[in-house]
Amino acid sequence: MYPTTPDGRYFVVKGQLWRCSNPALAEEERQQWVNGLMKARQAVKAVKRAEDAAALKAARASVNAAKIALGERGPVWWLDGAADFNRYKALNTPYREWFESLQR
Repeated sequence: MYPTTPDGRYFVVKGQLWRCSNPALAEEERQQWVNGLMKARQAVKAVKRAEDAAALKAARASVNAAKIALGERGPVWWLDGAADFNRYKALNTPYREWFESLQR
């Protein structure tokens, strides 16, 4: 499993922060969006093989919509006004000390 920041906002893959899903979502709602996300990703894969530009755009829009609903993209889900460091290198954020402590 990937390490998660102490505040639960991000997980780290290859030194890069990725926003976690909104923990305030009800489990049933979260699961519905995850299921939709998986279907949309499968559609992207299938459409790439078919080389249909319009269908690919629609499939990618479905992926984006699911990620926004999950809180992984779009407006942040936390309310304390903290900045969003999604897709930043952990070493270039306030999480630097925490991330470096994982390396020790």
